[in-house]
Amino acid sequence: MSKEILIQFLGFESKASTREYTFVVRESSTEPREFKIAIAQQAFSEHRARFQDGPDICTLKLRRELTTSDNHPAESHFDITDLELDDYYRKHTAPIRSWFNRKPVDE
Repeated sequence: MSKEILIQFLGFESKASTREYTFVVRESSTEPREFKIAIAQQAFSEHRARFQDGPDICTLKLRRELTTSDNHPAESHFDITDLELDDYYRKHTAPIRSWFNRKPVDE
């Protein structure tokens, strides 16, 4: 992905089966391009995605698509897969630490 690129989040639209996030990508050598990325509503209702994480999840997807296509993907609409959601939460969720699993402190 070029360093001259700017990704701007414009907002989202909640639809019957998806929540669709809209982004504009600006690059110095081309006209601004609009991209839409959808997350299934079911992912939110099943707690596999949080509303506040939606823009970040979609931005990461858009960056991957831009990177793999030299900033010019053939498509302008993408869907977030279950695998991508799992990967996001594996990388962005700290492990739960229990008080009972603590190592004893040497005195």
